[in-house]
This record gives sequence, structure tokens and C-alpha cells, in this order.
Amino acid sequence: MKRLNYVLIVLFIVLQYQLWLGGSSVSRWWQTKQHISQQRLENQRLKHRNRILEAEVVELQNGLETIEEHARFELGMIKRGEVFYQITSP
Repeated sequence: MKRLNYVLIVLFIVLQYQLWLGGSSVSRWWQTKQHISQQRLENQRLKHRNRILEAEVVELQNGLETIEEHARFELGMIKRGEVFYQITSP
């Protein structure tokens, strides 16, 4: 009977070690859960950015207004007959 108790105690200790400190421990499970949560947030952010970029691509393919807007603000271009005024602060 004493031997069975020792075996059960050793088995209990080994199982507790695996549960708390082993390769698939509770702390590792918690870290993985947090990592998954952070990755989901990042994925949502990237999906939103991709939707914006998709809309911009469709707009560039279908309309000249967007191309004109990019030319004006990013490249500093103006149309023929327009007058460009640049105001600087003193």
C-alpha cells in the first residue's frame, strides 16, 4: 500500500509539472490565446486598409477625378488656364 501511495504521489507531481511548466502548460496556452487575440486585431486592421485600397483602385480604374486629384495634391500639377497661387507665411 505504501508503494502505491508513493507511485501515485510521483505521478501526481509529474502531471502537475506538465500542467504548469511543461511544453503544453497553462501559461503557454494563455500566451497563445493572447497572441491569437492580437493577431485577430491586426487582421481586422489590415482588412480595413485593404478595403480602402480596393475602393481606391476601382475609383482609379473608373474615374478621372481621382487621377486628377492625385496629380494636383501629390504632384503639384494644375490644369491649363488655371492660375496657381502659393501663399507663404511671413
